[in-house]
Amino acid sequence: MNLQIFGSKKCKDSKKAQLFFQERRIPFQFINIQEKPMSKGELQAVLSSLKLDDLIDTESKVYEDKNLKYMTYDKEAALLENPMLLKTPVVRDGRKATVGMQIDVWKKWIEESKK
Repeated sequence: MNLQIFGSKKCKDSKKAQLFFQERRIPFQFINIQEKPMSKGELQAVLSSLKLDDLIDTESKVYEDKNLKYMTYDKEAALLENPMLLKTPVVRDGRKATVGMQIDVWKKWIEESKK
């Protein structure tokens, strides 16, 4: 497994995702999106298994501040420009990715990696 967890240090679910993998002694790389936003290539890799709409946190402060609910906008560009629009955690293992707490999926990944 080659796990990356994209999240922020203030996000409770990002902390829970880290703890989930730590408890199972699964190595991962945590990427704080406030310090190092997701690159276009990373976003494309995530989008190979997720929908763009699933990645946008419609309850975030950035979403409200920019009034995106009532606007037509380039969602991919918005995520690259405003990393705090990203719903977290985004957990990625190669071309596979999840958004939010997806413990059942992560358990399947772990089982598959043992085969």
